[in-house]
Amino acid sequence: MSRALVLDTETTGLDPATGDRVLEVAAVELINLVPSGRHYHVLIDPERDVPEEASRIHGFTREMLIGKPKFAEILPGLLEFLGDDPVVAHNAVFDFNFLDHEFKRAGAQPIPRSRMVDTLVLAKKRFPGLPNSLDALCRRYGIDNSMRTSHNALLDVQLLAQVYLELMGGKQPGLELATSRAASSAGPVLLDAAPVNRTPRPIMPTAEELEAHAAFLKKLKEPLWTVAAE
Repeated sequence: MSRALVLDTETTGLDPATGDRVLEVAAVELINLVPSGRHYHVLIDPERDVPEEASRIHGFTREMLIGKPKFAEILPGLLEFLGDDPVVAHNAVFDFNFLDHEFKRAGAQPIPRSRMVDTLVLAKKRFPGLPNSLDALCRRYGIDNSMRTSHNALLDVQLLAQVYLELMGGKQPGLELATSRAASSAGPVLLDAAPVNRTPRPIMPTAEELEAHAAFLKKLKEPLWTVAAE
């Protein structure tokens, strides 16, 4: 069994070195590349203002985050959920850079870069020269992202989990077969169909057909079945 976590963050800006902070963290658990149903999601008080340009992207304002836990308070739960498994993110260097600064502020060791899996790098290798944003990949793989009207970390990781599965080779044959067939209205659900009793209908040649067949065989020179019978 392989375990990985798909992670995303939302922030107050683009550069933690200039004081920007993490204000949302979300992660979903994958078991053998498939979401297990377990997820981690938390809003964080960034302890600073949220610029208007950042709010336009993710929808969070300073007022919405006042009273939420500080990053140091959510860190133990985050570390427990991540464990020691690979961490998948889109443009992962951005998220890891912010987490490095937050971990340092909280007196914790950063997540090793050896655990980082960047879906942007994977997408660029598979689709060189094409747009490889999360939205572009969802469109390319036919993944419904109509709910993504803003950059919400929890929705983003749920979409990215589907994209990651496709980037790693697509859904396994037979995966969720019973569910998909039951949900389909295009045809019968064969998995639950009762056995069909059929009455045998043997085909018996007539005397004329047997005579015609024998006459035809006489025209063949040493047919194999005649030789074998002798």
